[in-house]
Amino acid sequence: MSQRIYIFDTTLRDGEQVPGSQLSTEEKIVVAKELERLGVDIIEAGFPVSSPGDFRSIVEISKAVSEPVICALSRAKKEDIDAAGEALKYAKRKRIHTGIGSSDIHIRNKFNSTRDQIVEQAIAAVKHARTYVEDVEFYAEDAGRADLAFLARLTEAVIGAGATVVNIPDTTGYCLPDEYGQKIKYIYEHVSNVHKAIISIHCHNDLGLATANTLAGIQQGARQVEVTINGIGERAGNTSLEEVVMALQVHKELGFETNINAKRLFPVSQLVSEMMNMPVQANKAIVGRNAFAHSSGIHQDGFLKHSENYEIMNPHDVGVPESSIVLTARSGRHALKHRLELLGFRYDKPTLDTIYTRFLDMADVRKEVNDKDLMELVR
Repeated sequence: MSQRIYIFDTTLRDGEQVPGSQLSTEEKIVVAKELERLGVDIIEAGFPVSSPGDFRSIVEISKAVSEPVICALSRAKKEDIDAAGEALKYAKRKRIHTGIGSSDIHIRNKFNSTRDQIVEQAIAAVKHARTYVEDVEFYAEDAGRADLAFLARLTEAVIGAGATVVNIPDTTGYCLPDEYGQKIKYIYEHVSNVHKAIISIHCHNDLGLATANTLAGIQQGARQVEVTINGIGERAGNTSLEEVVMALQVHKELGFETNINAKRLFPVSQLVSEMMNMPVQANKAIVGRNAFAHSSGIHQDGFLKHSENYEIMNPHDVGVPESSIVLTARSGRHALKHRLELLGFRYDKPTLDTIYTRFLDMADVRKEVNDKDLMELVR
């Protein structure tokens, strides 16, 4: 039987921290409703103490969305937690996400504190959050660079204080996949009360390893993943929701499943890209415009013979209308013949060879040949 992986979407919090990507409350509600339709389990709706706008957005999203848990971020400070608790008062299902740095780099240079003081502050924060909600998530910021023994101690302490979820984030995108997976494994082996909470993972993409690290964490026991649509977020971004979901769906042998309606992935990706003014790179996995496009003649020939020769997913499964054959100077006769037949033209081999020679001349000049160009060519 497949094991359930909970999808925690932070597009509206971490994703919205990208300069120039801020949304109004009304726009956030539109995105939140689409995330609900997509099937995410938790929506991190904002950081309420940071601004009146963020506070209001959480209030209104809580009213507009009913299925997912609505989560509000806070630091391990009483005023932050109070703001989060107040902002969530209308949520049907609510969670406060509070935390503090766990690496010695953060403890010394950000908090000017000690390990013992950090543990005390973390316990107090979780206990205070529990006065507002039953579902409290604790984040051990910069866990990717934290001392393992201290990270285990901190995790055990916050679970003991009432945390229902503990987030082990690779905040700076520092870890390699095996290293990060071993970190999660260590938590399970050295935290005596770990069975009382869900271990969550939140990876950044500074080295391009966010998805790989997230999958490594899942394989070592994590059951919640913190992700964003299109992988948007601070610096190089967060783990991409669509990449993790489809990796688990394609590799069914891993034995994991999510509640995501994958056919909504491409439409939601397009919506978020447009609303947050963040274009999706052409070669982005799953949702980029070239994700199901074939340009090389060898690939086009293999794809036309049998799509699985070069596609490990059906584009319809992620909401992409269809695969595309892009005609360039690298394209072969098979691709040209296929496109001409779609336009209603059929030729014998000698005529097709002549047209193909002229096609290559045109493609060298125009780089990409479209249907209008082909009509000109055959005339």
